[in-house]
Amino acid sequence: MKKDIISILDLSKKEFEEVVSLAADLKRKRADGDIEELLHKKTLGMIFEKSSTRTRISFEVGMFELGGHAIFLNPHDMQLGRGEEVKDTARVLSRYLSAIMIRSFLHSTVEEIAKNAEIPVINGLSDKEHPCQILADVLTMKEKFGNDLSGIKVAWVGDGNNVCNSLLLSAAYTGFEVNVSTPKGYEPDSDIIISAEKSGAKIKFFENPADSVKDSNVVYTDTWISMGSEDEKDVRLKHFKGFCVNDELMKGASKDAIVMHCLPAHRGEEITDAVIEGKQSAVWDQAENRLHAQKALLVKLLLSR
Repeated sequence: MKKDIISILDLSKKEFEEVVSLAADLKRKRADGDIEELLHKKTLGMIFEKSSTRTRISFEVGMFELGGHAIFLNPHDMQLGRGEEVKDTARVLSRYLSAIMIRSFLHSTVEEIAKNAEIPVINGLSDKEHPCQILADVLTMKEKFGNDLSGIKVAWVGDGNNVCNSLLLSAAYTGFEVNVSTPKGYEPDSDIIISAEKSGAKIKFFENPADSVKDSNVVYTDTWISMGSEDEKDVRLKHFKGFCVNDELMKGASKDAIVMHCLPAHRGEEITDAVIEGKQSAVWDQAENRLHAQKALLVKLLLSR
């Protein structure tokens, strides 16, 4: 039976832990030059409605290192660009590929692909969730604080976007607490909050970023202007004033606190150059871990069928 990863909650707590643990193992082996071609002759189709740096490169390199192959699929170069039904494309791709990864504007598009595909479908990003990012983030936190993340405080500062949504859902599996501070009207999706809390996540909400960051172990931010919302830039910059992660804000965090950002960063807006380049920054480890987490996810989905 095929399994799709559209949401973090599509993984059970046990599966979530297995993927992160496998990611750490694959990372160690890669550093030792011990790379196994676990997905020999497997092919991943990668559909990109949104442009990408980390998602494309990490999935493509990951499949190569695992002995498989990745195909970049631009919707404008496919019949999707000429009006072919999404469900028809999903059915045809199922006859050629081992799995599909899609980076989409709409979460509903990812869901429709998954509904009609006969092979595993991975949400590489949608407007609602970014599960691949969170797997890498949790691996990064475990590297910094150990395998037991219960009691760790994560402060989310800025836009309550897709990454924030997936972070909240993951809190039920990891045991860390999430303190969210966003401008009014930019909170995480209400249905995500309900699902996360129902699953056992510990979440608190703050209007003032300094209150959310106080004594936190992780300070996490993301761009205020995601792809598709560029026309809102002037309004957003006005609303997000005071939500920049800077040296002053970091003074309230724990001495061992790390800074995370899923990139791309707009330095001087949501984060300062000094902080992202500073000694507390875990941003580059976090970016690297996309590769290891996604390799582990691919192995989990394609070798368990």
